[in-house]
Amino acid sequence: MTTVNVYLTFNGNCEEAFLYYKSVMGGEFEHISKFKDMPENPKFPIDKADMEKVMHVSYPISKETSIMGSDLGGEWATKYKEGNNFSISINAESKEEADRLFNGLSKDGNIIMPMGVTFWGSYFGNFTDKFGIQWMVSHYAKVSGE
Repeated sequence: MTTVNVYLTFNGNCEEAFLYYKSVMGGEFEHISKFKDMPENPKFPIDKADMEKVMHVSYPISKETSIMGSDLGGEWATKYKEGNNFSISINAESKEEADRLFNGLSKDGNIIMPMGVTFWGSYFGNFTDKFGIQWMVSHYAKVSGE
């Protein structure tokens, strides 16, 4: 089943916010990782000041819905604007469905990251559509690289 969730972006206080949400709603994080957990990439160096910031957190609030989020770091942090710091995240059932959704919704928009397999094992891409809405599309690629 394709699912749609909200992805929140923070400017250094993602962990604090998600710990607060968890204290109110209960439950556990499905996943949380920091920028220091990323493999090194000379094309995209991570500033030491950003190492402890949250790269990704996933917090299920029901069987079908999760709130996800991350901190911005480096040059991305200068683009942070409170009130416009969220994306709609679609998790597709297949790579083909992810491509269809990505290609259709990004038409005439601004592609930030084209669809591709990531180090965390998802087939993933993100963009801003022609209406200014930020989207993330993913399909968990598993080991098969599907």
